[in-house]
Amino acid sequence: MKGPVRVEARDVNLAFGTNVVLRDIDMVVEPGEFFALLGPSGCGKSTLLRLIAGFNRAQRGAILIDGEDVTGVPPWKRNVGMVFQSYALWPHMTVGENVAFGLEERRLPRATVREKVARALELVGLTEYAGRRPGQLSGGQQQRVALARTLAIEPRVLLLDEPLSNLDAKLRHHMRRELVAMQKQLAITTIFVTHDQEEAMTTADRIAVMHQGVIQQVGAPTALYDDPVNRFVAEFVGTINLVPGEAAGGAVASSLGTVGLPAGSVGRTGRVEIAFRPHSVALSAAPGNASRHWVAATVSEREFLGEFVRYRVRAGDVELIADQPHALGDPGFAPGARVHVGVDPGQLRLIPA
Repeated sequence: MKGPVRVEARDVNLAFGTNVVLRDIDMVVEPGEFFALLGPSGCGKSTLLRLIAGFNRAQRGAILIDGEDVTGVPPWKRNVGMVFQSYALWPHMTVGENVAFGLEERRLPRATVREKVARALELVGLTEYAGRRPGQLSGGQQQRVALARTLAIEPRVLLLDEPLSNLDAKLRHHMRRELVAMQKQLAITTIFVTHDQEEAMTTADRIAVMHQGVIQQVGAPTALYDDPVNRFVAEFVGTINLVPGEAAGGAVASSLGTVGLPAGSVGRTGRVEIAFRPHSVALSAAPGNASRHWVAATVSEREFLGEFVRYRVRAGDVELIADQPHALGDPGFAPGARVHVGVDPGQLRLIPA
């Protein structure tokens, strides 16, 4: 099997009747990359995945795999493997027979099939389960069988359509670590669809955030989190504070007062939204470090989340979220308490209003 391949979508547009599902999609997935399509239900991410697999065809545009335009190539000739949300295992077949299915459809010699099945089951840690049926396995084990069945055919590209969504939270966290480790071991180009931003941020090398059939932004998890290009990305990738303001003369004025323009926004003018994450906000009974911009506020809600406490505070006409580390014996602030909110100017970003 040759090395990892590049996947491209060029000017892809797809509509079902008057319902536009994908609009002007341009996307490049680098060889061996773990790439995530992230967005809410109905944003077009699974449809784009199915286009790459060959199950759908766009009205305009092209899908390229390893430089080859596969737009008109049927799914079974693309050598692309897809793991579905439902796993789609045959209940009457054993684990070994499920994994062998795609290989037998390719009319491979029996000895080759046995060898590839054994290798795939060893890879996912299910060698001793080859004789069991799917109904005798846990959800995590079924997910591994579906993955082994796909990997057995040695696909050029691995497509994952929310494969962890049926698992409980603890198992989901465990399986995503195993999935990443396996992907890196195989060095296979992988495209992963999810609506869970934490799942995307912890697995993907890069993420494409989608909304209403349009790719809003593509970047590494830290880039999307730290420098969102618009309000949708800012709100979808983590929790964020957004404060309307007016940029002019090297500063931005808002109901929080006037602060200098953040890095990268020099020369910006007009209506903007000041964006900053809750963990960058400090709460204090009195104004603290002079390097922060401080405003008076009142605590409206307090939510204990284990390693940190999430406060909602009212500063004038703006409600802000502040995440403060929890420490043993620290009483924190009760609802109704008067506090001061300290915003670090270096953590501010401006996005279009």
